Amino acid sequence: MPSPDNGSLVKLRLAAKLEQAIVERRLHPGERVVEAYWAREFGVAQASVREAINLLVADGFLVKNAGRSARVPVYTEADVARIYEVRGALEGLAAELAAASSSDLSAMQTALYEMESAAAAGDLRKLIDSDLAFHLALAAASRNPVLEEMLARLLRPLFTFVLARMVEMHESAERWSAVLPTHARIVDLIREGNPSLAGQYVRHCIGRFAESAHTVWSPGKRRPKPRG
Repeated sequence: MPSPDNGSLVKLRLAAKLEQAIVERRLHPGERVVEAYWAREFGVAQASVREAINLLVADGFLVKNAGRSARVPVYTEADVARIYEVRGALEGLAAELAAASSSDLSAMQTALYEMESAAAAGDLRKLIDSDLAFHLALAAASRNPVLEEMLARLLRPLFTFVLARMVEMHESAERWSAVLPTHARIVDLIREGNPSLAGQYVRHCIGRFAESAHTVWSPGKRRPKPRG
C-alpha cells in the first residue's frame, strides 16, 4: 500500500484551517489573505500556505486576480440572487435525473436525519454542514459527474459564507426546523420516480430559499429565514 502524500495532507489541513478562519470572521469579506501572516499563525512554511490558498481559490472559497493576493469573496445581494438562479436550475436538473434513474437516496436520507438531529440539539454548525451534505448528495444522485462538480463548486463556498454570517449574527438552529419537511418532501418525490414533478418542486424550493437569502447579507436584519 503506498504511503499517504504528506504534502497533500498538509495542504488540505491548512485549507480547512483557512476556511474555518473565514467562518469565524478572522478573515473578513474582501480581506486579503497574507501568506506570511498565516504561515506564522499556523507555524508552517509560507509555500504551504500558498498551496492551501490555491486549493481554496480552485474551489471558489477565495478569489485571486493575476498578480494579486487572494482575497475573501464579497457576496452582494445581487450576487446571491444570481447564485440562486443558477442553483435552482442545476438542482432541479439533478432531481429530474435522480428520479429518472432510480438513484440510491440513502446519502440524502442520512443527511436529512443529521439535519433533524442537529436541529433538535441546537447545533447550528452541524445543521448547516448536514444541509450542505443533503444538497451535495442530491447532486451525486443525478449520476452526472459534470453536474455534481458544478454544484459542489457553487454550494460549498455559499454554505461556508452562510455559516459565517449565521455565527456572526448569533443565529440559533431552532428556526431551521421549518425547512426539514421541505427536504423530506424532495426525497419522497425523487423516490416516486416522477422527474418532472421532482425537478419542479426542487426549483420551487430553491426559489423560496432565494427570497429569504438576501437577509444573510443585509446588516440591518437580525432574523434571517433558513436557506435550505
